[in-house]
Amino acid sequence: MAGGIGSRFWPMSRTRRPKQFLDFLGTGRTLIQQTFDRFVPLCPPERIFVVTNADYAPLVHEQLPQLGLQQVLLEPDRRNTAPCIAYAYHVIRKRDPKALIIVAPSDHLVLDAAGFRERVGIALQQAASADCLVTLGIRPNRPDTGYGYIQYNDDDNGTAPGVKRVKTFTEKPDLATAQRFLDSGDFLWNSGIFIWSAASIDNAFAKHLPDMRKLFAEGHDTYGTKDEAAFIRKAYALCQNLSIDYGVLEKAGNVFVLPSDFGWSDLGTWGSLYTHLPKDPAGNAGTGKKVFVHDGADNMVHVQDGRLVVLQGLDDYIVVSTDDVLLVCRKQDEQKIKTIVAELTAGNGDKYI
Repeated sequence: MAGGIGSRFWPMSRTRRPKQFLDFLGTGRTLIQQTFDRFVPLCPPERIFVVTNADYAPLVHEQLPQLGLQQVLLEPDRRNTAPCIAYAYHVIRKRDPKALIIVAPSDHLVLDAAGFRERVGIALQQAASADCLVTLGIRPNRPDTGYGYIQYNDDDNGTAPGVKRVKTFTEKPDLATAQRFLDSGDFLWNSGIFIWSAASIDNAFAKHLPDMRKLFAEGHDTYGTKDEAAFIRKAYALCQNLSIDYGVLEKAGNVFVLPSDFGWSDLGTWGSLYTHLPKDPAGNAGTGKKVFVHDGADNMVHVQDGRLVVLQGLDDYIVVSTDDVLLVCRKQDEQKIKTIVAELTAGNGDKYI
């Protein structure tokens, strides 16, 4: 899934080139390229699909030239993850009704690729053995309020080793609740990585989102043909803006989770990026050729060009400099960046977005 705009990573992530198409870590590979590299040992390139906004088709083909035209599924509008997944699984199911499907965001960080593939392999065993929906849950190491949480039943196991039945989903909690979840030991972060068979996800949509299932099923004969784009434009004009978590997973009784630890981050905010970057003795981290921090600690600094940036007396701040924007924000307030972007859009159009 590669259609998001990454507004919490503004001003580096912009509508014209959002974060999945950027190399935040200086590895020489963008986040979507790293995601593709991670899956190639599991799945041949010809069976990898990217679902993205139609505006990003040139970026996808530029960064992933291995993909054929029909492997890049183009959404005419942003309708959240449920329509995105419905579109993709119908296309895949037409090609292979017995397919096992892995759904993954294109902009996550995974430090242990081998460990990731080992966990996915176990989840595939579970998905192949029963009519069920499987997600990878990340063992939390802090009370983070930016993630959704999954509670599992330690006494109710799946057929594959280590798989647990899900009890509850909780969207981003407040700090006190997140701390309580962490202390309990039976909650995991929701990674947004899902594994299921084509039949199981179709059954789930039929039960919980029947109108959406029917809408995309009507396009069966168009998928893979010249008529697909026209059908999808009509379908997206009619379908709800809805997440897969709210529309299906929170309602289904056959959801399982595999507790995992493979160096994962959704890289949803500057603060999450900060945790993965090298730091100076005062805890300052960031990128830029000429960054000088005097009498300051624990700052996240990102400088896009070669300009000199000097910080004096700042602690726990995010400072991002691009060619047309300077952002200075307390790290504890980073969740407000998305709101700031919305306000800027209302006042300035898309000039800075």
